[in-house]
Amino acid sequence: MPFENTPHLVFWEVTKACPLSCKHCRANAIDKPLPEELSTKESKKLLEDIARFGKVVIVFTGGDPLSRSDIFELMEYAKSLGLVVSIAPSPSYRLSDETMKMISNYARYMSISLDGATSQTHDWLRGLGSYKYALRGIALGLKYRIQVQVNTLVWKKSYSELPFLVKLLKELGVKIWEVFFLIPVGRGVIELDIPKEKYKDVIDFLVETTRYDLVVRTVEAPFFRRAKLEYTPDTIKNNELISKLRELLGDPVKDVDKSVLPTRDGSGVIFIGYNGDVYPSGFLPLYLGNVRKESIVDIYRKSEALKIIKDGRFNGKCGVCKFNNICGGSRARAFAVYNNPFAEDPMCPY
Repeated sequence: MPFENTPHLVFWEVTKACPLSCKHCRANAIDKPLPEELSTKESKKLLEDIARFGKVVIVFTGGDPLSRSDIFELMEYAKSLGLVVSIAPSPSYRLSDETMKMISNYARYMSISLDGATSQTHDWLRGLGSYKYALRGIALGLKYRIQVQVNTLVWKKSYSELPFLVKLLKELGVKIWEVFFLIPVGRGVIELDIPKEKYKDVIDFLVETTRYDLVVRTVEAPFFRRAKLEYTPDTIKNNELISKLRELLGDPVKDVDKSVLPTRDGSGVIFIGYNGDVYPSGFLPLYLGNVRKESIVDIYRKSEALKIIKDGRFNGKCGVCKFNNICGGSRARAFAVYNNPFAEDPMCPY
């Protein structure tokens, strides 16, 4: 695997504190910071360690990273070390013009969550007023020339709104859309998820969406890559989401994007919790070590569990599938359902 020794993305949950109380929150975010948070000194040491990987993307996430009083100091230090800085602030009142200008000094990328095409849908999940703050954050990020990525959870209420979301993103000028599939972790409950038989419809819709000059990525749905590679014109038949997309935006403007970046939880991706605990991803609570005790570089390169994940040594259909190397299924979902990170992905539609 290309990520044997170096991840592409390092997610760092700098705090659990957040002004929102989202119904699906992976982090079980709370109002106030917890005492176990890494100090500024410890945080800078961690950033120096991450920089040993080379020019990787460091994503400051949370909770809400803007809850930390030293967040801009840490972002500035990360940039000075040669890291590619990204931030994932919560869609809240904190996304002011002044704050966005500060973010633009250090971050190349920023992600904002938009979990429905309407305020009713988004705010039901994230809290009253969050929708307008998300739109404001997106507009301000683009104003200050940050590469803005919109994150969207596929859930029961957003399913039918997905084509309208694409139309909204095009109108806003967003170029990157990252679509999350639900994992029952934290406050995320399985009751919010769409039925398994709808997964393939969403995946085929996302493949078609790449034809509208939008970069589409998925989280915990790596079988999207297989769908891109196996795309044929017959894919769009009898798909209500694609039909609505055509109705809203007309005919596609380009061919399907068949590029693939074969990351998976623990391979190309690594996650550091607020207290220094390390996991393959934020959705896979498989403890690997703690950066207060050992180097993140050593954890990523020497963990036996990560070696199995990087090698694609999985059970069931994920172990024998010919798309194992570029997909491999969601390790987080396998763990959530079977308590085994090496089991097959129970929601894979293939």
